[in-house]
Amino acid sequence: MKKLLVCFLLFLGLAACNSQAQKASVSVAEFETKMQSGTYQILDVRTAAEYQSGHLKNSLQADWNNPEQFKDRTQYLDKSKPILVYCASGVRSASAAQYLLGLGYKEVLNMQGGLTAWKMSGKAVDANANIPQMSLDTYATATTKDPLVLVDFGAEWCPPCKKMEPVLNALLADNSLKFSFVKVDGGNDLEVMKSQQVEALPVFVIYKNGKEVWRKQGVVDQAELKKQLTN
Repeated sequence: MKKLLVCFLLFLGLAACNSQAQKASVSVAEFETKMQSGTYQILDVRTAAEYQSGHLKNSLQADWNNPEQFKDRTQYLDKSKPILVYCASGVRSASAAQYLLGLGYKEVLNMQGGLTAWKMSGKAVDANANIPQMSLDTYATATTKDPLVLVDFGAEWCPPCKKMEPVLNALLADNSLKFSFVKVDGGNDLEVMKSQQVEALPVFVIYKNGKEVWRKQGVVDQAELKKQLTN
C-alpha cells in the first residue's frame, strides 16, 4: 500500500512538472505578440555563433550549454520584467525557462519549436552585418593616441554590458573627466579580444600614456570607474 502511495505521489509530481513546463511554453504567434508589446526581455539561449547567424531583434544572449556563462549573464536580467526565451528548437530554452522560474522570475515563456518554427512561419530574423574586425594596429593606435584611455570590451547582446550602458554614458557626459573612450565589439573584434586575453564580457581596461594600468571584468559601479580614471 505504501509503495502504491509513493508511486501515486511521484506521478502527481511528474504531472505537475509537465503541466508547469507546458504553461511556460507559447506558440510562435503568441511569442511574437508578446515580443512586440515591448514589455518583455528577450533571451536567446543558443551559442554566440548561432546568435550571430541570425537572431530575434533586441534579444540578449546567454549560452545555456555553458552553465558558468549562463549564470553570470542572467544574474543581470531585470527580475521585475517578464522574459521570453528561445533557442533553435525549443528544447534548451524550455530547460532555461524552468531554471529562471526557479530563481524567482514570475513569468518566463519559451517559444515552442524555437527559431526553426519561427522561420517556418515565414518570420524574419536579424543577422549581424558583415562588419570588418578591428585590427590590432587600430587598437594599438586608439589606446596610445591620448594620455588616458578607457576601453570597453562589450556587446549589445550581453546582459551585463547592457547594464553598464547608463554608467558609461554618465562618465562620458562628465566634463570633469578627460579621457578617450574605445569600444571593442566582443562579438565581432575577435582578433583584438584574443590578443588582449578577454574571454568574458564586459571587460574594462584603462591605459595611461599607452600602458595598461587597470583592468576589471564584470559590472563596475560608476564611482569605482571614476576613481580609476582620476587616480
